[in-house]
Amino acid sequence: MKITAQQVNDLRKRTGAGMMDCKKALVETEGDMEKAIDVLRKKGQKVAAKRADRDAAEGVVLAKVSSDNKYAAAVMVNCETDFVAKNSDFIAFTKSILDVAVENKAANIDALKAIVLNGRTVEELVMDQTGVIGEKIQLGRFEIIEAESAYSYIHPGNRIATIAGFNKAGENLADAGKDVVMQIAAMDPVALDKESVSDETIKREIEIGMDQARQEGKPEAMLEKIALGKLNKFYKENTLVNQSFIKDSKSSVSQYLDSVEKGLTVTGFKRLALA
Repeated sequence: MKITAQQVNDLRKRTGAGMMDCKKALVETEGDMEKAIDVLRKKGQKVAAKRADRDAAEGVVLAKVSSDNKYAAAVMVNCETDFVAKNSDFIAFTKSILDVAVENKAANIDALKAIVLNGRTVEELVMDQTGVIGEKIQLGRFEIIEAESAYSYIHPGNRIATIAGFNKAGENLADAGKDVVMQIAAMDPVALDKESVSDETIKREIEIGMDQARQEGKPEAMLEKIALGKLNKFYKENTLVNQSFIKDSKSSVSQYLDSVEKGLTVTGFKRLALA
């Protein structure tokens, strides 16, 4: 059976697969469009299996807030090369996943994978992209925030995205929300506040502080006290509400928010970044 250029082009538009892959699939299925799509999808599954050990360290990171401003999501879709990560179709694919996540207010990555988009689950669509693109593609991370008001930020280049929730809502908080999600992107805090820092991190910082003091020749009896002083500095530099506000280093983020509206604070945040 003769396969026309129009058939090949139609299949390519529907699947995004390469011209030669589309032609081979149509030849194999004697021109049956739906069967050809299945062939390409199966190819995607095979490619994914072959590339399971490949490192998908590049990708796209995006974030978005729901229409009621009470839910925000950030998604990372990984690929192998920077070339693919910068491709407009790949960016659009990542955006389509984020859009459906926000629309459905997906609770976690498993819920997102199960959402059906264009007759396929998100998990299947990601698998399909492996066959279309020829690289290992994976849904790397998915994070959400639910709060009285939520904000998001995507750093130029789509390699860092942040989301944050606040305990209050109102149009007057928009600038503060934007400032905070940009602060998170720039300063990469490890936790929201002192109480949110893990015991493991605290223990490690105390050990490092004691070791540094010991190398400086400080008396053994003073090491723990010195280390605790260094820990307080760690809190100030690495917990969001205690960090110096990037637009006014004389104020902490907490003080800045309180100046915007008394009692305003951050309830949670997430930061997704490609290495």
